[in-house]
Amino acid sequence: MPAMSSELLPVQGALARVEFRRSPRARKISLRIDVAQGGVVITLPPRASRRAGLSLLQTHEAWVAERLKELPGAIPFRPGAIVPVSGKPHVIVPVEGRLGGAWIEDGQIMVSGSPEFLARRVSDHLRRLARGRLTALAAEKAQFAKLAPKCVRVKDTKTRWGSCAPDGTLAFCWRLILAPEFVQDYVVGHEVAHLKHMNHGRNFWALTENLTPYRSSATAWLSRNGQALLRIG
Repeated sequence: MPAMSSELLPVQGALARVEFRRSPRARKISLRIDVAQGGVVITLPPRASRRAGLSLLQTHEAWVAERLKELPGAIPFRPGAIVPVSGKPHVIVPVEGRLGGAWIEDGQIMVSGSPEFLARRVSDHLRRLARGRLTALAAEKAQFAKLAPKCVRVKDTKTRWGSCAPDGTLAFCWRLILAPEFVQDYVVGHEVAHLKHMNHGRNFWALTENLTPYRSSATAWLSRNGQALLRIG
């Protein structure tokens, strides 16, 4: 769903990034906070006008301003930034005199190559870590439950930490690699359980409890810290 326009607009006296998107599937105008970008997304049905979208924003201006104010601070990938990896803080350290790449060493994310590529290299490395870690976890839990996912994908999702498609494809947000291992364990266990039960009924939760013991602690952690993960990178 490509953006129609992206503008800086005043929201209770402060400028906010507002993105207008047109969706052929939308039946009414909707508004949401884009946590990752720290802005607002207004989705318009095919025949709705930008003016109508602005009217909705003005109606909910106080709510939008409060939600934006509550967002955790952004942590871009740059030298000296402290980024969690499996819940443990790592500082980004540029390295001179080596070919481009990134790796983890003694609590640091080492990044070589040209400075302008640093953010991309950190992101690529964390995504590779996420793919390896989450794929291995899914395989382990699926084998235990005598199930078999079609494949495991790692994406940059903004609204769900994991999903299970009807064809058995598991998908996870790469930012889970930033969360503690018990959170990763729960999210993967939850989605593997959906391979057998595509609902949240009693049998689903029973299987989930067999696959991971961290339901309560992980959901509580994500409730407190999930938005902060979306503000990293």
